[in-house]
Amino acid sequence: MFRLAQRIKFSGLAPSRSVRSLFTADKYPVKRGNYSELNAEDIKYFESFLNSKDLLTDKKDLDAVNVDWMQKYRGQSKLLLKPRSVSEVSKILKHCHDRKLAVVPQGGNTGLVGGSVPVFDEIVISLANLNKIRKFDDVSGTLTVDAGVILQTADEWLRERGYIFPLDLGAKGSCQIGGNVATNAGGLRLLRYGSLHGTVLGIEAVLPNGDIFNGLSTLRKDNTGLDLKQLFIGSEGSIGIITGVSVLCPPKSNSVNVAWLGLDSYEAVQKTFKLAKNALGEILSSFECVDRASMEVVDAALKKHDMEAQQPLESMHPYQILIETSGSNSEHDEQKLNAFLENSMENELVVDGVVAQDEGQIQALWQWREGISESSGKWGGVYKYDVSLPLPVMWDLVKAVENRLIERNLQSKTDSTKPVYATIGYGHIGDGNLHLNVCVREYTKEVEDVLEPFVFEFIAKHNGSVSAEHGVGFQKVHALQYSKDAGALKLIKEVKNMFDPHGIMNPYKFIE
Repeated sequence: MFRLAQRIKFSGLAPSRSVRSLFTADKYPVKRGNYSELNAEDIKYFESFLNSKDLLTDKKDLDAVNVDWMQKYRGQSKLLLKPRSVSEVSKILKHCHDRKLAVVPQGGNTGLVGGSVPVFDEIVISLANLNKIRKFDDVSGTLTVDAGVILQTADEWLRERGYIFPLDLGAKGSCQIGGNVATNAGGLRLLRYGSLHGTVLGIEAVLPNGDIFNGLSTLRKDNTGLDLKQLFIGSEGSIGIITGVSVLCPPKSNSVNVAWLGLDSYEAVQKTFKLAKNALGEILSSFECVDRASMEVVDAALKKHDMEAQQPLESMHPYQILIETSGSNSEHDEQKLNAFLENSMENELVVDGVVAQDEGQIQALWQWREGISESSGKWGGVYKYDVSLPLPVMWDLVKAVENRLIERNLQSKTDSTKPVYATIGYGHIGDGNLHLNVCVREYTKEVEDVLEPFVFEFIAKHNGSVSAEHGVGFQKVHALQYSKDAGALKLIKEVKNMFDPHGIMNPYKFIE
């Protein structure tokens, strides 16, 4: 028998926003490109068409946009621009192109690979003021929005109309849709709704020279040559700034069920996933896996901040999975879920479990899964590796990294003199996306040298990808060679150079 889910109080652990003293340029071997320096005439030009409160040079305002969410990278920008229209974005980029001033597009700045903050003195262009929902067709489910619309805002707006946004992220309260598309964010329900390459129908973007690409189609079928919008999805601001997006949104499910299950081995996780696909079929919307170390880190982080929350299961099983179903008929869905649970226990795959009984309990279970990312950085920092690997070897990487750190005498939960607190793994079994997190008390070159290129070599050996959904940014630009061959890298560079011959768009990122 499965017990009922307990409602828990878990408000989340917002990261500290203290600014690190060292600049990215002082910590890593990177040289400033041959770009012009911002001067008084540039400021005067921007002032000629921007509202005074949308042109910021104060250090306090710039500190927030110069530092990434991870507090690992810190730029030196002296100017933040917050345009309120596509035409203003166009004027900014045309001037920067003509003057050869480097720029960094920035959405919610929730990225995890240093892709949305400057490295040197690039001008930061925030899309926060482009935040309007433009139109919605409640027959086809097509939504058109400004790039600066917050993901959660769009999702809540859609839910009032019987639809949902096809992307869901832990950072949904801060991240912006334009940034989601620019990084091709994957999220928690890719298993059910697919990637943004499939759900985005159209894109409006401003090119580096100020030209506006008007590709905001809402058609699902358009077989008239190259699908140019695909170039911008996952481009990380390297060929232009996305200003508008049209996306196909699915209807809100009438019936949602969530179960949290405990298993004794990763082999059992794989067998349970296969069973779930066969038994739950079209209603299976998420299949998430976390290891014991992940749950221990969340529990320790809560206690560290004097917060209490009951674990979903009474025992800390080696592996725990969250399964979500989304359908239209609650009786039908519950029957399928119950049959699956009974079968998984009869086959001795699942040894413990809890099933949510209402919306509050569903949210409570999801909070445990989404809270891992924030909790992992509570000891000083975290090295995050977001990778794709074949399912059979996903957790081999976690074990290999943990053993390597222990062998080098760098990891200990109890000894604060060791720089590494814990090595944890969690991720999306449904799409082969593992999040390997190495929780550290401080960022050190010693730890980084142990991790890299070891992690990337493991990924290359098993034909994986060094980035599954977080993008490349600054962190992984040197690691692309482990996932792309020389021919592919050459083509990417040629596309970048065609759009951005002066290289002003988000330099030092994405592609060297």
